[in-house]
Amino acid sequence: MNNKVRMFGVAILILTLITAAILGLVSSPSNPLTWLLVALVVLLPFLHRKLTARQYVEWKDEYSVGIDSIDRQHKKLIGLINSLQTAIDYSAGADYEQEALDALVDYTKTHFSYEEDLMEKNDYPDFTTHRAEHELMIARVEQVLVEYQKNPDTAMQNAIDFLRNWLINHINGTDKQYSKYLIDRGVT
Repeated sequence: MNNKVRMFGVAILILTLITAAILGLVSSPSNPLTWLLVALVVLLPFLHRKLTARQYVEWKDEYSVGIDSIDRQHKKLIGLINSLQTAIDYSAGADYEQEALDALVDYTKTHFSYEEDLMEKNDYPDFTTHRAEHELMIARVEQVLVEYQKNPDTAMQNAIDFLRNWLINHINGTDKQYSKYLIDRGVT
């Protein structure tokens, strides 16, 4: 569903609940249904926060690869993915979405270059395979950029889902493999 339509529907629902609660307080303040509506209106921000929090990636210690510079970069990537999620959730506009996506793509390339440089300098034996994973991911993101021009709403949500899953799986998979190798060679 189009994000703007969904947001409009949520706004109408909230407005309806507030109106019903006010009318209930004016016409029948002792009615339990009135107080149920008031409670719903009060709880809405908490419910919204709880439901939307699941869409965001939260850094966990288990994601650490044991190399501080790489962990900091992974945290920044998670932050950029979350910024993109915020742009989508709150219909921040095409310009903000595009800026958030561009920042994520640019930083991802910077991060990959940094990782690859460390692996190459330390003669990581699986360097070629790891770089190929990076290249496939960049190709997929560039495909998303093309899709974004055709259908921004669907492409953005697809991008977020892909990036969130790919990053966590990549960190917990191949990144942890090279990190042990690099740590053994004194990279911290």
